[in-house]
Amino acid sequence: MILLTGANGQLGTDFQKIFQKEKIDFIATDYDTLDITKKESIEKFLKNKDIDIIINCAAYNNVDKAEEESEICYKLNSEAPLLLAQAARQINAFFMTYSTDFVFDGKKGKPYLEDDEPRPLSVYGKSKREGELAVMKAFSKVFIVRTSWVFGIGNNNFVKQVVEWSKKNSVLKIVDDQISAPTYSYDLALYSWKLLLTKQYGVYHLSNAGIASKFDQAKYVLEKINWKGQLMPAKTQDFNLKAQRPVFSKLDSSLLEGKIKEKIPTWQSGIDRFFEEWR
Repeated sequence: MILLTGANGQLGTDFQKIFQKEKIDFIATDYDTLDITKKESIEKFLKNKDIDIIINCAAYNNVDKAEEESEICYKLNSEAPLLLAQAARQINAFFMTYSTDFVFDGKKGKPYLEDDEPRPLSVYGKSKREGELAVMKAFSKVFIVRTSWVFGIGNNNFVKQVVEWSKKNSVLKIVDDQISAPTYSYDLALYSWKLLLTKQYGVYHLSNAGIASKFDQAKYVLEKINWKGQLMPAKTQDFNLKAQRPVFSKLDSSLLEGKIKEKIPTWQSGIDRFFEEWR
């Protein structure tokens, strides 16, 4: 039996679809049914349940707001994964949790490998890195999956925002100096699950193939919806953002691809399939 936390978000929603399709038994929880920031709540919930896998999709993801709400950010991104890892150790269950390209400072200039030195620039990135270290120290049967720029049906995201902005504006300015790879949450769930089945524990990178700036991503989205407005490149410094972003944070997924013996689809393919699902 699988315990899925943060089940109502983008990633959790797609895990549920996969498990339902494959007829895999799971329990879906969110903050209203399980408080993963409290040890007693987790222990009480797990009691008398035959859980052998815990997948944590819950997280604090508001990068700018985290600069002001550091306490709740650390609670969800650092403390909660540790408590879940400890609980997994007690019941001898596999544990999978998620991290981010924002653990890197973006100065390498080429795609990041799993053993590159993390140097997070923001509260969000630091909270995720602290969570990684805590989980790795707590338990051996752990998968930590770093990803980037996630978009999916289950929640708000950059792709949906671009579509909404296009309805209200004839001119859009999007930054071209933040570069990584958009990642379709269904692909993130599917290839994470395939990785988990290998039982090859460790830290992995998983993002859709290819490299894009936010401008490139927006351009692709706007072309898909036949928007007739004007898209203009901008710089991060043009916007009053509280959190510092890495300039180039593309993740190299080749280690994971080698384990599952499959190539991850391109980000463009992810956006195509997202629109098929969304419309």
